[in-house]
Amino acid sequence: MKTKKVFDRKFIKNQFSQIIALTERNIKLNFRFKYKIIISFVTPIIMIAMPIIIFGRFLDFNTEFGPWNANNFLIFQFTAYQIYLIRNLINEFPAQLLREKYWKTIPALIIAPLNRFNILIGIFISHMILISPPIILFLILSYIAYPISFLTLIFVVIILFCIALTFSSIGLFLGVFAISNENIWRIIAFGINIAFWFSCLTYPFELFPNIIQQFINLNPLYYIFDIIRVAWIENSIILSIYAHPLNFTVLILCVILLPSLSVYFFNLIYKKLGIVGY
Repeated sequence: MKTKKVFDRKFIKNQFSQIIALTERNIKLNFRFKYKIIISFVTPIIMIAMPIIIFGRFLDFNTEFGPWNANNFLIFQFTAYQIYLIRNLINEFPAQLLREKYWKTIPALIIAPLNRFNILIGIFISHMILISPPIILFLILSYIAYPISFLTLIFVVIILFCIALTFSSIGLFLGVFAISNENIWRIIAFGINIAFWFSCLTYPFELFPNIIQQFINLNPLYYIFDIIRVAWIENSIILSIYAHPLNFTVLILCVILLPSLSVYFFNLIYKKLGIVGY
């Protein structure tokens, strides 16, 4: 029994050591490309600039789109900025694994006794650390534009982390194709871009025609993005959960299922296809 406890402690300590080492490595690696980091902060601003102008112009005429009006529409766009930042996680996994592949260091990362969950969590944490300054800044700007309670703010931050973990899982799934079959990677990545297009990321649901709304209602991304916004403007955790059970159900399912599924398929596809292109 004592030996088992010592083994468990060593195992847990080893897992944490791997995650910390991978996180530090990723942060140092990203700081080698400082302009890439700066551009990743600026690009989402460009993405939301035009919707702010157009959406704001509509609302100048006292127009409302569902719960969105001239008083709270900035929350909609500031949330879009944060999601765009987090979305980079989807591309971060394939980009890093592809870089490791071309540097011929991928075997050290994949073949070594490194748990795939540790790769998932390590890259997830390192990216969240890197994007934390603009995330915090836009949370402050959102609070200034539309104040909420401290508990609701914490609740929103937790949801953002859940979305980031969901995107990390998608990124890990794409990552294995980046090193095993780049054609499949590009096709799946294109499909994900379509899903984002039908997610109401920069324009509210009510602005779209009925035929487009039907596609949006089938998109899980719409529900997990929408819950951040409604939680902010409703400023009541209980009310948000009670009024939007489907949103929370989709979010919880994504957080619980996708990490395990992404690791499972990563191992399955890597075992079957290996590293292609050396």
